[in-house]
Amino acid sequence: MRVLALMTDAFGGYGGIAQYNRDLADALAAVPAIDEVEVLPRYAPDPIGPLPDKVVQHPAQPHRSRLSLRAFDLAARRRPDLVFCGHIHLGPLAAAVAKAWRSRLLVQTHGVEVWTRPSEVRRRSLEAADGVLSVSRDTRAKVLNWADLAPERVRVVPNTFALDFTPGDRAAARARLGVGDAKVILSVSRLDGGQRHKGQDRVIRALPHLRARGIDVVYVVAGVGDDMTRLQVLAAAEGVSDHVRFVGKAPPQDLPDLYRAADLFALPSTGDGFGIVFLEAMACGTPALGLAAGGAIDALAEGRLGVAVEERELVPALAAALEARRPDPQALAARVGARFGRESFRHRIAAAIGAVMA
Repeated sequence: MRVLALMTDAFGGYGGIAQYNRDLADALAAVPAIDEVEVLPRYAPDPIGPLPDKVVQHPAQPHRSRLSLRAFDLAARRRPDLVFCGHIHLGPLAAAVAKAWRSRLLVQTHGVEVWTRPSEVRRRSLEAADGVLSVSRDTRAKVLNWADLAPERVRVVPNTFALDFTPGDRAAARARLGVGDAKVILSVSRLDGGQRHKGQDRVIRALPHLRARGIDVVYVVAGVGDDMTRLQVLAAAEGVSDHVRFVGKAPPQDLPDLYRAADLFALPSTGDGFGIVFLEAMACGTPALGLAAGGAIDALAEGRLGVAVEERELVPALAAALEARRPDPQALAARVGARFGRESFRHRIAAAIGAVMA
């Protein structure tokens, strides 16, 4: 069985969708019936690194016309049994390729791209799919709100996390970060002006209230993007510039230590599709907090793994989390692994492939 995976980005990409696509390619390669997985990304800005067995990634094609030509060329030569579409924006191309070679079509949905009804051509391409994957119940519900699909064709497969995210030497991690004895709140996300729903500004506005409670707190913001200046200006206006540290884009090898150094991971987003960063933090033994909104509810297991609160409760929830006794890192990591680990993810993907190919 051969798979052609059309993706926005995967190996060499940055962000949650790129990570999901890497995990997906790895899970596809682990399905015994699959002999090869050919990945055609639109973007791959960073070094690709080693690939899983049975996975080949072709050079990125940022121009839409070249991407289309390359996709049809690969399909003509390889005759895929399954076309995987990693983003609804690639849906029309993926549907055309699958139709031309009578391949099965599996489409992935994440979050913001399906919050509202898409263009007619994208909607029709999704409805032509043999199966649809959604990273959370929230995303699935929003897809079914506008798509003419039988509910059983839309399956929830939540994110997983890389094996690098484990508990480690917390003292050494904090020493490298240089935070002394302060309580550390961490956020990891793109600082994108188009994604202000992520909520870093909510944490910055909470800092004066936390300090008024006598909590010596530092907010570490990891990520890059055009919204950084606004957040820096906000920190100055709130009088907490000395307590907010913008550390830029953390290299993948540094992320586990960044999570380990934190006392609390917080991303009070009002509408993420899922939130892989919650899993990464908790897998490193650090408690996580988000809003009871969107896909974060699934990532935090409705409060059974992390804390999910209403926006009006954010300040007291942050204070309570910082003042609480830190959970046992190994126990937290084990519970997250049992629910969202790679074996669980591979099992879900294998089941989805079996249903689509039946």
